[in-house]
Amino acid sequence: MGLIMKYISTRGNQQELQSAEAIIAGIADDGGLFVPINLPSLEAGFIEKLIDLNYQERAQKVLAKFLVDYTAEELEKCVNNAYGDDFDSAAVAPTINFDKETSVLELWHGPTSAFKDMALQLLPQLMSTALQKTGEKAEIVILVATSGDTGKAALEGFKDVEQIRIMVFYPQDGVSQIQRLQMVTQKGSNVSVVAVNGNFDDAQTGVKNIFSDSAFNTELNTKGFQLSSANSINWGRLVPQIVYYFSSYADLLKNNKIKNGDKVNFVVPTGNFGNILAGYYAKIMGLPINKLICASNANNVLTDFLKTGTYNKKRAFYKTNTPSMDILISSNLERLLYHIGGGDRAQVKEWMTALNTNGEYSVSKTYVDKIQEVFWADWASDEQTAAKIKEIYDKYNYIVDTHTAVAWEVSDRYKLKTGDNTPNIIVSTASPYKFNESVLKALDATKVVNTDEFKMLDELEKLNTTKVPEGLSSLRNAEILHTKQCVKDNMVETVKTLL
Repeated sequence: MGLIMKYISTRGNQQELQSAEAIIAGIADDGGLFVPINLPSLEAGFIEKLIDLNYQERAQKVLAKFLVDYTAEELEKCVNNAYGDDFDSAAVAPTINFDKETSVLELWHGPTSAFKDMALQLLPQLMSTALQKTGEKAEIVILVATSGDTGKAALEGFKDVEQIRIMVFYPQDGVSQIQRLQMVTQKGSNVSVVAVNGNFDDAQTGVKNIFSDSAFNTELNTKGFQLSSANSINWGRLVPQIVYYFSSYADLLKNNKIKNGDKVNFVVPTGNFGNILAGYYAKIMGLPINKLICASNANNVLTDFLKTGTYNKKRAFYKTNTPSMDILISSNLERLLYHIGGGDRAQVKEWMTALNTNGEYSVSKTYVDKIQEVFWADWASDEQTAAKIKEIYDKYNYIVDTHTAVAWEVSDRYKLKTGDNTPNIIVSTASPYKFNESVLKALDATKVVNTDEFKMLDELEKLNTTKVPEGLSSLRNAEILHTKQCVKDNMVETVKTLL
């Protein structure tokens, strides 16, 4: 056991929980997100000691900084259960070097071929251990809103886990065909999947409203249920993501691409801000990060905020070829505002209330200046994204998915606009096979002869140096098990019918 580290809400209520309790709860009673009261810093030599460790061992070292109420033995078991045979790379999250200034951190070697596996293979282990540690007797009901990848990764991670049920809500027309098939064919005695007649923000808002419905939560508690979350609002979902920033830096050290202490930039395609926020935590712990570069699509609410300090969700919503970023309400930004403002929880609450009631808020110039010391932001259109996929393939014989292409486009633009020669690590969030139609169109439009997902997978495989992941090819003959649908205003009743 280490020192006691407590977690509190970003919005100011009096809860102070240990990490195991915060992971079970998922979200604070006042609707805020749990954050550590004190952030850990690295002792001398911490990073060098990671160089010769494998990913699982690196994860234990980083996680121990935050999950101090978990024993070393518990963390070791959780990590080894999470990052095992289900990953098709022994490195788990390999860093691929392209030239002196560009590397790619591949986060899609897990069972669902998306970066969400990095957290959602570990979260069920952390939560199951937390239930044992705290003696919690209630049956945990995990509610998830997904823009595509989180849903399948959470279903896969939590299937048949004792004392936990999981319900996933996805926008009916807002995910790729492969993503939909991954979810609706999910096996498991404790899983439910529901299509919502709206976009991702409708599904996410519906889930948040269920969490904040005190009468409904009381009703559930009397029946022996307790709600929790597997979205990145849950600290147990966010903390595993900090690990791969350290691991990637250690990879570059091991391969003599940088010297210890050299700064790097990470370029992150993000909609809900969780992935890039994990990089922020790594930076303030002491990882030598120069800039965190936020890459958005046409739903560029984050780009606008990071440039102007005004967050305005009252804008057109676009369906793009990067659906996992088709988001206008970025939940994890709340945590950044808490830290940038030195823990001013009343101010954070005021902004979140304004966002909920007026659809916008603006932060002061002091906040903007502090944010821009760390973050840089830009966005790419569908056309620019497709052109970048083709450019990367022609130059490197390497195929990226659409989200990774957005990051690569923004990475190149950052170098051009700033003249910064710091090495850029592009965070690659999905296998190209998950977005086969968009990727095929970008590479060779003549290949897209129909909309049969599996014929397109075969066509893409002919161009690629890696094979179709087993988790995707096995969908060809998988039985559809989930057909439930609901209107966005009826999600509470839907949860009731599923329990």
